[in-house]
Amino acid sequence: MHCSVSSVFRPLSSDPATAIATLCSKGNLREAFQRFRLNIFTNTSLFTPFIQSCTTSQSLPSGKQLHGLLVVSGFSSDKFICNHLMSMYSKIGDFPSAVALYGRMPKKNYMSSNILIYGYVRAGDLPSARKVFDEMPDRKLTTWNAMIAGLIHSEYNEEGLSLFREMHGLGFCPDEYTLGSVFSGSAGLRSVSIGQQIHGYTIKYGLELDLVVNSSLAHMYMRNGKLQDGEIVIRSMPVRNLVAWNTLIMGNAQNGCPETVLYLYKIMKISGCRPNKITFVTVLSSCSDLAIRGQGQQIHAEAIKIGASSVVAVVSSLISMYSKCGCLEDAAKAFSERIDEDEVMWSSMISAYGFHGHGDEAIKLFNTMVEQTEMEINEVAFLNLLYACSHSGLRDKGLELFDMMVEKYGFKPGLKHYTCVVDLLGRAGSLDQAEAKIRSMPIKPDTIIWKTLLSACNIHKNTEMAQRVFQEILQIDPNDSACYVLLANVHASAKRWRDVSEVRKSMRDKNVKKEAGISWFEHKGEVHRFKMGDRSQPKSKEIYSYLKELTLEMKLKGYKPDTASVLHDMDEEEKESDLVQHSEKLAVAYALMILPEGVPIRIIKNLRVCSDCHVAFRYISVIKNREITLRDGSRFHHFRNGKCSCADYW
Repeated sequence: MHCSVSSVFRPLSSDPATAIATLCSKGNLREAFQRFRLNIFTNTSLFTPFIQSCTTSQSLPSGKQLHGLLVVSGFSSDKFICNHLMSMYSKIGDFPSAVALYGRMPKKNYMSSNILIYGYVRAGDLPSARKVFDEMPDRKLTTWNAMIAGLIHSEYNEEGLSLFREMHGLGFCPDEYTLGSVFSGSAGLRSVSIGQQIHGYTIKYGLELDLVVNSSLAHMYMRNGKLQDGEIVIRSMPVRNLVAWNTLIMGNAQNGCPETVLYLYKIMKISGCRPNKITFVTVLSSCSDLAIRGQGQQIHAEAIKIGASSVVAVVSSLISMYSKCGCLEDAAKAFSERIDEDEVMWSSMISAYGFHGHGDEAIKLFNTMVEQTEMEINEVAFLNLLYACSHSGLRDKGLELFDMMVEKYGFKPGLKHYTCVVDLLGRAGSLDQAEAKIRSMPIKPDTIIWKTLLSACNIHKNTEMAQRVFQEILQIDPNDSACYVLLANVHASAKRWRDVSEVRKSMRDKNVKKEAGISWFEHKGEVHRFKMGDRSQPKSKEIYSYLKELTLEMKLKGYKPDTASVLHDMDEEEKESDLVQHSEKLAVAYALMILPEGVPIRIIKNLRVCSDCHVAFRYISVIKNREITLRDGSRFHHFRNGKCSCADYW
């Protein structure tokens, strides 16, 4: 029994173009050239598969060798061939050769200029791209699209939209790519009115059902805070592709709806749409916002499953997620297992150390970044460093780094940098120096930097400065509830109850509402939330009973309730009762009741923890032999064996 040769080896097509394309697609350039040499030199279009093969394989040496053959053969002046060569050089990464070739071309067409414009745009050289564009005698829609997209991608939104108006005025009809770019420009300008005008074009030109256009339109609305309008656009789409789902998920994330983000992610998977790195970055960020470690770990596993866990942006999001969920070791593990890296990833890890009060580790990592990598040091890295120093009591080192940022690296400090410096000085008790820094800085202060100083006044009980700082905040935002509470705390600590009453009366008169304290923790995929004095829980009676017994145990160990933090003039027993009802105490009590013995407890609170709860958690960690992590509105506090990772409660 035997097989014929024809049954084993399929013969190449008798059509030279098809046969050459088949061989080149498999990387057999030499065989294609040897077998069809005569055909190639009589029909220059047959060189196209060879050039495309070099582009696909990213082989610059082969591409240059092929270019040399074309020059020797006398085909280097053919604009069709030259355009393909320019495209090849641009895509392989040797754009200067594409520019040089364009300069030598005796005859050019609009495609020649388009390739050069695309190349300049990718390289970020917009002036050169615009020069080529302006010199073109004949522009096609693709030319306008390339230039408009380049400007808007580089955040020259006004220029991009101006060019769109010019294009439209010359009679060009926009396509889906044009509209996708200009919607992004409208989103970048935060101009819903311009976006709505462009929305009219989608209907005029029959593109209202186009997936690209609708995704860009929805993004425009959501970026401008019109979440509902964006969702209406997405729901009107006959089919939702990955871009549409990502637009919807990202829009909810940008508008502060992390729980909706996770719900949409679940529905997206049920619909059969596979997430990508953009999806993972967004949903992991939402897990960070909610500090829900369990769901974050599940999403991490899903990223590993589809091969996205090593993507730089995803790794940075994992570091941030684990850090904000109180799992610094997991964040460090994600960083240490990286394959690729960038400045954002290193800054994320420095920030994680700072957020957990490990200032020395943050500085050590920064030094490694400077000495052992080629990473570019930027203002964000210094901001994270300053934050780390302020939360680790490293006053002198922080001030030294601030000076280094300005003098050695030449960076201009921003408001956030100055806020960190004020925090450094305030925590160290250098209140006069902190106030002088605010009043002398070349930037107009905001409420955040003044409240940072006001917090320091509260801790160091400087009522005179607190009153002065309070007035500064009122001039910027008279309805900032936090500054009223901080000032009342200062007066309460000094037992100046009349002043406390005046602050509270001022709040009532101005209808300023104090933000409610909320604490929560996650267990078996369920989030348990508690408010101050919360009795809405099904087991409220048991929780308060447990807390009562726990408080007695703490007192036997030496705990004394810090009643000075209670903003009411009442007897000590009533003040102690008030302290017991704090949301973080309710949360930790319920966590102790339902979590298995020995399992670490992770509590999250939206506001800064009070001094009494901070002391109480130290006692609880000893009595119950539990590791307790509390993430408040400022930082992480790690309680273990009666000690906290931070020097003091703030």
